[in-house]
Amino acid sequence: MEAFDMKRIFMTPGSAVRRKAGFTLIELMIVVIIIAGLAAMVAPRLIGRSDQAKNAIAKADVSSNIAMGLKLYYLDNGRYPTTEQGLAALQAAPAGADSTKWKGPYLEVIPEDPWGNPYKYKFPGEFNKTSYDLFSSGADGADATEDDIKNWK
Repeated sequence: MEAFDMKRIFMTPGSAVRRKAGFTLIELMIVVIIIAGLAAMVAPRLIGRSDQAKNAIAKADVSSNIAMGLKLYYLDNGRYPTTEQGLAALQAAPAGADSTKWKGPYLEVIPEDPWGNPYKYKFPGEFNKTSYDLFSSGADGADATEDDIKNWK
């Protein structure tokens, strides 16, 4: 009678142990198809979201972030920076500024809009007569177009 050989039983081609050592091509293809199906369902929902996100960032900068720096500048200096001084006055004291009043920097970095353009600033404002105009030219980079993001109605 022959001795019972465990190695021979578990290592024969086609045995259950050998088949479980890796994935078959069919199993891999099923996983790829499932992932592709999920991506096809999710991708349309994400397309266009980057434009929404850029608009939201620009609106936050215009209505909150830069606006807060301008308000702090106003509180310390009694006026907003002039158009010529621009937003740079929030980062470094402008030439001729009263050093006892300027307590900045009011912004660590003067941000660019999400499209890589500088924000536009005017004081006194053309639309906000008693305050300032602050706006981004939007995705098209042109002023006075529908996609501008501004601090007036």
